[in-house]
Formats: sequence, structure tokens, C-alpha cells
Amino acid sequence: MGQVFGQAGVPGGAGVSGGRPAGAPARRSGGGARGAARRPGRGTKPRFGFGLIGPRRDRHSVPLDQLGALALPVGDDGLVVGVDAEGRPAVLGINRPSPYDVTLIGGLWTAQVIALRAAATGARIAVETGRAQAWTALAQAAGGGQPCITLHDVGRVPPQGASAGSPVVVIRDCGMRPPRGRVVSGPWQSVVTLLPYLSPVAPRLLEKSSLVGVQRVSPDEAAQIGRIMGLQRTESEALSTLADGVTLWCTPNDRQFVMTQATDAETGLLGGARRMD
Repeated sequence: MGQVFGQAGVPGGAGVSGGRPAGAPARRSGGGARGAARRPGRGTKPRFGFGLIGPRRDRHSVPLDQLGALALPVGDDGLVVGVDAEGRPAVLGINRPSPYDVTLIGGLWTAQVIALRAAATGARIAVETGRAQAWTALAQAAGGGQPCITLHDVGRVPPQGASAGSPVVVIRDCGMRPPRGRVVSGPWQSVVTLLPYLSPVAPRLLEKSSLVGVQRVSPDEAAQIGRIMGLQRTESEALSTLADGVTLWCTPNDRQFVMTQATDAETGLLGGARRMD
């Protein structure tokens, strides 16, 4: 922006002492008009709302072909579930204003990492499980003493009262044949269903889920999952050879292999990545 005000902030560039009416006595200021402008005092007109005149610098310009150098990498919003094949963060946007169902055919370790990282985003985690002993240490360690992860018996999850300011993630760890849950997905309440293997109820869950995660499975299971999810042959064949901690995340329009890398704190609490428990 160009300079609008003069030395003393008066439009037109006039000093504070300049332009007095004819016949008016001259005011002694120790340095004339310039001294009054430099040293605000009784005779200085205040610059309401503008403060002091700051330093003046030359304008900066960047050639059009160099604008790309000013770009900053900005990723998606959500929890970092791992890194993709190029080493870039893979983000799972699990807190949403609309119902969101996730099915993970995989190990308990990955589900617990997701629970910890979802809690770190400010979500409350309700775990519906028939093996509470496997979740107790995690629930006690998370939240620094705050009950951000709560455990419930199968079929006993109470209403959570999810909202934009207090989103909820319900993790259903109910074995091969999870019953229909009393608490379902809704605005700001996502449901993650963990299946250790491909079970008879899996096709129904996969078809209704917004996001599906698949870890290492048998070749027969991989072929069936490939048919349900419309995977390419190379993708479905890879499912039987995945390393521990690797998940193929699928949506109707996207496929991505992701490696979940635990932090030191997560490793100390959960141990190393594993497919079997």
C-alpha cells in the first residue's frame, strides 16, 4: 500500500505545526515543526487508530514462474494412520458431520493404534468388546487420567451424545460375528468394526462401509474380498503377502496401501506391529 499520511499523519503530508492561521503566534517547540513531529507531546495531533509510523521498506515481488517455490505442503484433516508407498502421511478423516462406518479385517494392534490416535484428535473412544483385558492397559494409559477411552461389554454401549465439539468413535471388537450394535454411526459418531478374519457377516459389513481396511488374509479370503471390493488382480493377490502393520485401505473410488509405524510411546504400550494376537 502507498503511504497515505505524511510525517505526522495529516492528509496531504503537512506537519503538525505547519499551516497555522495568519497572525497566530509561532509556537516554540525546541526544534520547530520537525521537532514537534518527531516528539509527540501536547502539540502533536494523535493518529487515532493507526498508532506510530513504522519503518518503511521497499516492496517485495516474485516473478510469476517462481510462485510455486512459496507453496506449503498441506495435508488432509484427520489422524495419521501411517505412510503410503512414497513415504507421505496417510490421513484418515474419521470425525465427520455425517455417518461414517469403517470395517477393518485385521489385527487388534492396528485397531488400538487407531483408537489412540483418534483420542489424540480430541475424540472420545467407546470400545465394545468381549475381551476387556486386552484393552484395559490402553484405556488406563490414554488421556493422562481423563476417561477418553471407555470399555463396554458387547451390546452394552450407552448413547454417547456425540457433537461437533465432542466427536465419538465407537470401536466394535466383537469377534467373527458381531451382533447388530445398539449404537450406530451418526453425525460426529463413527463406528469402526474389527474382524479378525473374513466371516459370514463380512460381505454385508464391507458393502455398507464407507471405508474398508484389509490386512494379511489367506489367498481364498483375498480372492473373495477382491470380488466384493472390485479390486484389481494384483491388489487382491497382494493381500495374502502383506507384512505386519500394512493395510490396504479401500473406498469406492480409491485404493491405498499404508504402513502403520508406531511411535516410541505406542510401541512401549502396545508392542511392535503384528497381525495376530
